[in-house]
Amino acid sequence: MSIELSYGANPGGARQDAAMVRFREHRFGQFIHWGLYSIPAGRWDGVDVEFAAEFLPRVAKVPQDQWEALAQEFTLEGFDAEQWADTAARMGAKYMTITTKHHDGFCLWPTALTPFNIANTPTGRDVLAELITAYEARGIDVNFYYSVLDWHHPDWRFSLENDADRLAFERYLAFAMGQLEELAIRYPSVKAFWFDGTWDESVKANGSWTWAVEHRLKELIPGVLVNSRLRADDLGARHFDSNGALMGDYESGYERRLPDPWDVSVAQRDWEACMTISQASWGYHQSEWALQTLKDPLDIVEMVVHCTSLNGNFLLNFGPRGDGSLQTVETDIAAALGSGLEGIAEAIHGCGHAPGWTYPGWGYYTRNTLTGVVYAVVTRIPASGRVKIALPAGLQLAEHRALSEAVSGYRVIELAESLVEFVLPPEAKGPLGFALTTAEITGPAALREPNPDVLT
Repeated sequence: MSIELSYGANPGGARQDAAMVRFREHRFGQFIHWGLYSIPAGRWDGVDVEFAAEFLPRVAKVPQDQWEALAQEFTLEGFDAEQWADTAARMGAKYMTITTKHHDGFCLWPTALTPFNIANTPTGRDVLAELITAYEARGIDVNFYYSVLDWHHPDWRFSLENDADRLAFERYLAFAMGQLEELAIRYPSVKAFWFDGTWDESVKANGSWTWAVEHRLKELIPGVLVNSRLRADDLGARHFDSNGALMGDYESGYERRLPDPWDVSVAQRDWEACMTISQASWGYHQSEWALQTLKDPLDIVEMVVHCTSLNGNFLLNFGPRGDGSLQTVETDIAAALGSGLEGIAEAIHGCGHAPGWTYPGWGYYTRNTLTGVVYAVVTRIPASGRVKIALPAGLQLAEHRALSEAVSGYRVIELAESLVEFVLPPEAKGPLGFALTTAEITGPAALREPNPDVLT
């Protein structure tokens, strides 16, 4: 029996409008964490704090006036929106999500609602406007991250213990709504809002506000998307309401983790995973500690395909330095990632889950949602160089082609009904992609070897 909710999931289920379809087809995006925390970069009073750089003001217990003073060091000598956008385009990203305000409360746009914003820095540049212009010129959509949690605002409350807390938090929620309206009105081409900092009891007790925010943004920008992290229902459930239905337009609970590749249940909804390049931090962290867990570009390629195979998007994070310049280690990874994705892009953009195709272990299957073509993406070449492809029962391989000339010399052997083997050339290196067209098997069923485990 379902619970009657005023602020649960949106009626109608998954969106099928053009904006949602576009988001699904993108599959790969760039996340950017950049703000005042990028200046100290995980170091305070000469001590490296081995924790995410964007949490430095809390972890290092930085006095608020000292944190506010960092705004005068936000001089942007190295910031170049064109370079940022080129990096995203080079690695194959189709959208970008930028932190307009993180938990420290500093705003990257000239908001009228708090002086703690980029207008009151030495340059006063509207970096969001510059980024939108640069990215959209390259055909890359821009989305906005917004933290509801705000350590700087005097009316923020983690929990609501009494009437005074509730009144203060009402003032804070009005402030946050005003800021979100500013962003939507000032930057009307933004395609989605990515909310964070909504896990505290104060927000969970205000499901009506999260509902109002989602609907107000969609009123101001028709077609805009809102992630599940924003929402809480009448009873404080997050992401999924108390009846188990997804709130918002897509699930955004996968943070630095992915679902099991065989868990096809996640393919029944829209979702996105966000991932750091270094496991240590989202914002720029200058310590050697942060460089110990850098991900290999080919591992990231596999993560992109993994997500696509389950109808998910993949959002890869970058942490620019405090002066706005990009870390060389990140731009190098972006270039290598772009090279790795280039040969299999056809199997990612515009693709999703391939129903009926079982997770093979050597890689993933994806399917173009318009043409129906299935792609076999090999990310772990078997030691034998032979890739077995088990088609869904009743189907046979009608046509096939390699997505890259590098493996044009492969051979195909039919092993059994609905089972073929691709023999790769010795020089083949992953990731590799193959387009598969199938046809129904006609005629008498082939003889099969009996399975002694099921004989009676």
